[in-house]
Amino acid sequence: MKHDTRSAAAPLERPVLFVNPKSGGGKAERANLAQRARELGIEPIVLRRGDSLPALVEQAVADGADALGVAGGDGSLAVVAAAAVAHALPFVCVPAGTRNHFALDLGVDRNDLGGALEAYTEAVERQVDVATVNGRLFLNNVSLGIYGDAVRQPTYRDAKARALLESASHVLGPSASATGLRVVDEAGRVHRDPAVVLVSNNPYAFAPPYLPGTRLRPTLQSGTLGVLSLDPAPPGRAWTARTLEVTAPAVVHAGIDGEAVDLDPPLRFAVLPGALRVRIAARHAS
Repeated sequence: MKHDTRSAAAPLERPVLFVNPKSGGGKAERANLAQRARELGIEPIVLRRGDSLPALVEQAVADGADALGVAGGDGSLAVVAAAAVAHALPFVCVPAGTRNHFALDLGVDRNDLGGALEAYTEAVERQVDVATVNGRLFLNNVSLGIYGDAVRQPTYRDAKARALLESASHVLGPSASATGLRVVDEAGRVHRDPAVVLVSNNPYAFAPPYLPGTRLRPTLQSGTLGVLSLDPAPPGRAWTARTLEVTAPAVVHAGIDGEAVDLDPPLRFAVLPGALRVRIAARHAS
């Protein structure tokens, strides 16, 4: 595991904040984030129905943005973070989503949206890991099997990740339908037709007790993927790896940071150690 090195963040000249006003049930709107950003010298770009976030981000970079932030859910965060990595720009996370998974593990106070904006002013900078699947960046995890199907359900966003993990073992059994997935763990053991494969950017802490508000991942700087495979016949298996390949006979339904995505096999995962420069408000840095 790498040491958590932090440094004082440099002043910014053309910072940008992308605001999803509907994310998290309208958190950004209720907090009046766009106006508060303007007052701090940050250019807010408020997303409207039909907007292409990747296109807006690339335009902001072309216009000279020197920091990219987003107030929205984890899916929006990943899009903006991917551009920040590609252009070597600092990234700001404002927790205006529903669960704010990445913000929790980053150490950002999820109940202090206004304070999170101070990442553009009085801030420290950290370099944290990100991960990719078939070249697509993710911040939290990629879920396959029953989770990949679950994210397509309207009720998914009301579920809790840990509750799903804890209950998954109770619904697995010899009669479970085959997923067609195949993955090899670090010991060379082949897992065929696992009901669940969860690949995360840094490993989760699955051991109890689970305390509300505690980080799901002890670190975002281990330089490894966390891999969990739950087979129809328990027990499951968890391990870490720098790269991973998952094969399947057909297109795979996946959840990437909570967004439903279809992926063409084989699925190739990799971790990018320290690839994302993250600015965190000094009041949230701990």
